[in-house]
Amino acid sequence: MAILFQEDKRIFTLQTKQTTYQMKVDDYGFLLHLYYGKKVSGNMDYLLTYYDRGFSGNPYDVGNDRTYSMDALPQEYPTMGTGDYRNCALIIRNHDESECCDLRYVSHEIKQGKYGLPGLPAVHAKEKEAQTLIITLEDCASKVQVRLLYGVLEEEDIITRSAQIVNLGTGKIVVEKAASACLDFVNGEYDLVSFYGRHAMERNFQRTAIAHASQMIGSRRGTSSHQYNPAVIVAGQSATEESGSCYGMVFVYSGNFMCEAERDQYEQTRVIMGLHCDLFHYPLEPQETFTVPETILCYSSEGFGGLSVKYHRCIREHICRGRYSNNSRPVLVNSWEAAYFQFNGETILQLARDAAELGIDMVVMDDGWFGKREDDNSGLGDWQVNESKLGCSLGELIRKVNDTGVRFGIWIEPEMVSEDSNLYREHPDWAMQVPGRKSVRGRNQLVLDFSREEVRRQIFDEICGVLDQGNIEYIKWDMNRSMADIFSSTNFQGKVAYDFVLGVYDFLEKLMEKYPNILIEGCSGGGGRFDAGMMYYTPQIWCSDNTDALDRLRIQYGTSFFYPMSVIGAHVSAVPNHQTGRNISLHTRGIVAMTGAFGYELSLNKLSVEEKAQIKAQIRQYKEYENLICRGEYYRLSNPFRDAYAAWAHVSEGKDRALVHVVMLENHGNMTVNYVRLRGLLPDVVYEEVESKKRYYGCALMEAGIPMPVELGEYHAYELEFKMI
Repeated sequence: MAILFQEDKRIFTLQTKQTTYQMKVDDYGFLLHLYYGKKVSGNMDYLLTYYDRGFSGNPYDVGNDRTYSMDALPQEYPTMGTGDYRNCALIIRNHDESECCDLRYVSHEIKQGKYGLPGLPAVHAKEKEAQTLIITLEDCASKVQVRLLYGVLEEEDIITRSAQIVNLGTGKIVVEKAASACLDFVNGEYDLVSFYGRHAMERNFQRTAIAHASQMIGSRRGTSSHQYNPAVIVAGQSATEESGSCYGMVFVYSGNFMCEAERDQYEQTRVIMGLHCDLFHYPLEPQETFTVPETILCYSSEGFGGLSVKYHRCIREHICRGRYSNNSRPVLVNSWEAAYFQFNGETILQLARDAAELGIDMVVMDDGWFGKREDDNSGLGDWQVNESKLGCSLGELIRKVNDTGVRFGIWIEPEMVSEDSNLYREHPDWAMQVPGRKSVRGRNQLVLDFSREEVRRQIFDEICGVLDQGNIEYIKWDMNRSMADIFSSTNFQGKVAYDFVLGVYDFLEKLMEKYPNILIEGCSGGGGRFDAGMMYYTPQIWCSDNTDALDRLRIQYGTSFFYPMSVIGAHVSAVPNHQTGRNISLHTRGIVAMTGAFGYELSLNKLSVEEKAQIKAQIRQYKEYENLICRGEYYRLSNPFRDAYAAWAHVSEGKDRALVHVVMLENHGNMTVNYVRLRGLLPDVVYEEVESKKRYYGCALMEAGIPMPVELGEYHAYELEFKMI
C-alpha cells in the first residue's frame, strides 16, 4: 500500500519507491506536516516542537497553552485567519466580509487509482499504478469545506496535490487566494531554483537562497508566460547536478500562477505553489465547488539530474496523452521562416516537393492562409480559407502536397481576434475590452473571451470546417500576446482569467476527441505557455521563437530540468539567423535541434547541393536515434551559462547505449582541452565508441571523462555514440 493511515496516532504516510511523505491530524484537528524526503521508517511526529513564541498567537481551543501556535507549526494547508502570519495557501472572504478560515479535520478516504479534476489537466495513471487520498477539512463557523487531494504514483516517486473548495454554508463566499501545494520544512537551508526569461530567451536557470523575506515568482499575463515558468526546485544549498536533496514543484496549469518562498523567524522554510491572487476573486454560491489546479511533487536525493529523470518520465507517461504521446513524430518543415506571409499555394507545394526530395515527412503552412491576412494587423478570427491567395481550395492544395509523399499541417490562433476582421465587426463584445477605456493591444490584436461558451463554440465550428477540408495531420496552435484588458461582458470579473484557461482546455479537449489522429503542437510566441497543463493536450510545444543554435543551447538547458525531450519542438533554421544574425554551421545547428522533436525552419530551395546532402544525413540520423533521444534518460553534462562547452547525453533504459552531443562555446589561443564526463552508464561495463572503435569502462567515462578535440573555428559540435560490449 502506498498510502497508510495509523488510526491511533492519526498519522498519514505516503510511500513511494524512494520517498516518504507524512502528516498528522493533531488533538485539535489541525493537519500538520511532518516530513517529506528520502524514504524513512517510523513516525516523524517527534520533529514537532512546542515553545512559548511570544507574539505568535494561540488558538482558542488550547486554553492557556502558549506553546501551541499555528505561526510556528508546519502545516499541510495553511490558511488566513488562524494566527499564522506566514504566506498562506488559502484566503476566503466570507459572507460577512471577514477574511478567515479555520480548517479542521473531518474525515478521509483512501481509493485505488488516481483522482481526476473536472475541466483541468492532471496526472493520469492506470488504476493499479496509483492511489488517491482525500482528506476533508472544514471551517465549522462558515461551513467552508476543503478536500485535499493526494495522488501517489509509487513506482514513479511522484506525489500530486490539488484542493477542492466547497461552500456548504448559506451565503456566498469569495475565494481570494488558492494554492494546491505547500511544503513546510522545520529546519535546513534551501535555495529556490526558478526559470526566468523573456520572449525569445525563455527558461534561464536562476538559483537564489531562500532568505528571511517573501520571495515570489509568477505570472499575471493570462498565460504561464515567457517570464517565469510554473515549475521550481527547492534545493539543499549543497545540491549539485549529481547529488543532494532536491524537491520539485510543477504546476499543471497554463494561466496566472504564483510560487512563494520564505524563511520564517524560526529558521523554517515554506514554499507554496498555486494560482496568482491578483486578478482572482472567485465567488462560490452555496453548494458550489472550486478546484485548484494540480501540483506535481517529486523528491530526489541524487541532485538536479535525478529529479529531472523522474519528471521527464512522469510528464511523458502520465501527462501527455493520445496517439503521439509516445509515438514517433514527423520531421517537418514550417513555412514561417521560409516565407513569412509572402506565400501562395505554389510556394507551399514547392516546399513540399523540396521536402520530399530531402526525406522530410511534413510541410506546415503557417500564418497567412485565411481571411484578409497579408500581415499581422488583420484577419484573426476569420477562419475561412483565402482561396484567392492559395490559387486553389485547401483540399486541392493538401492533395497536391500529399501526392509528393509529404504530409500536411496547418497553423491556427483560435484565442485571438484582429479589429480589422469580420468577426470583430460582427461581435466586438466577444473581445476582452474594458468598457469606456481604449484597449491595450498586443501584436495589434485582441484576446477573445474564451470564458464564454458561445465564443468558443463558433470558433471551434469554424476551425473544424477548415480541418474537414482535407487530410490535415498536424496543428500548430499559437497564442501571440499576453492578456491585459481582463474583462467579460457576461462573467464575474474575478473569474475571467481562470475561466478563460478552462475555456482553452475545453476547446482543446473537444479538438482531441474529434481529431484523435492529429498531432497538436502548442505555441505562445514560442515558449510563452510551455507548461505541463498544455502538455496534457499538446504533447509537443514550440520551445522558443528563437531558433539561433547558441541561444537554444541555453533555452533547452533550462527546459530540460522538468520537461522531456519529446515535448520540445526544435528546428534547424537559416543563417544568418533571423533573431540574432549569427552564423553557425549546419552541422552544429542540426546537433542542437536534435535534442527534441526535430524539424526545419528555412527555405529548402535556397540550399546548396552540399547542404541538401547534409540535411538528408541529419534526417536519417535523427530517425535512427529518435527513440533514444525522446524516450531515453536525459543527462545534462555541463552548464552552458558557465562552462566552455554545452554537453548532454541520452541513455537507453537498459544502459546499453548512450548518445552524447557536445558543442564548443569558447575558443582561445593555445586552447585548453575540455573533458566531458558522462553520466547514467553502468560503471563496470565496457562501452565502445561507435566511430573510433575505442573502448572504455563506464566508470572511466563517468569519473574522468573523455577529451574533446581542439580545433580552429567557432561552435564546433560533436556526436559520440557508445554501445555496451
